[in-house]
Amino acid sequence: MGKLDVAAASVAVLAATVGLWVGQSSSLAPAPEPTTPAPAVPSPGPTTSPAALLPLEGESFVLDPGHNAGNAEAVAEVNALVPDGRGGMKACNSTGTSTNDGYPEHAFNWDVADRARAHLEDLGATVRLTRGPDGVGPCVDARGQAGVGATALVSVHANGSESPVAAGFFTIIVATPLNDAQGAPSEDLAAAMRASLEEEGFPPSNMVPGALQQRDDLGTLNFSEVPAVLLELAEFRNPAEAAAVQDPAVRERYAAAIADALVTLYGD
Repeated sequence: MGKLDVAAASVAVLAATVGLWVGQSSSLAPAPEPTTPAPAVPSPGPTTSPAALLPLEGESFVLDPGHNAGNAEAVAEVNALVPDGRGGMKACNSTGTSTNDGYPEHAFNWDVADRARAHLEDLGATVRLTRGPDGVGPCVDARGQAGVGATALVSVHANGSESPVAAGFFTIIVATPLNDAQGAPSEDLAAAMRASLEEEGFPPSNMVPGALQQRDDLGTLNFSEVPAVLLELAEFRNPAEAAAVQDPAVRERYAAAIADALVTLYGD
């Protein structure tokens, strides 16, 4: 090999070593192709991406724990009339029910919603609660409007049927939709909740056919502009369910079922 050939080969090796950044031009001839193929490098094993761990990344939900701890003492405020979302008026809020031994619905609602919040945040979602663990209100119109901009709104309640044989959960959606979100998207949300609750082992209502009730008198649902469902998770006057809801492990199962339903419907 002559001196010029050696110099050219040296430049080619240097260029191949340092590489060229995007857009750089060169008059150097490309390095010669190797005569012996390089040994195959095994591809790295599969890795778990953050997206796979966070199926609800980018989604936001509003959880509405029904009633409030201070409602019973704030009679005037709670009974004040507010718009019902259909041109009428109704009471701002109510006290909710309680078990025969005094466990209040508002405490159950808060604990389940807050546990569901933790699950959803772990799954990547942004979560807003309509209230804290105690206080008064908010009114039903404010609760429904809290969902603006969210993926969906889930209102957490328990039922206070006077019949001790009433048992199981049921879902409530708007009967006569006022916007598109209150139609099929809310039906899908309610269906996902029913399926998830049953999968978690909770029985559907023995009083509400299909565990689905449709009503037009609930301001929280009427004011919602996103898919919305109200959950009646248990019957507080049923002795077995009244005892079960006071177990934190059972409340955790309710919360997990709510989160699982939202992953099923909105997760990646």
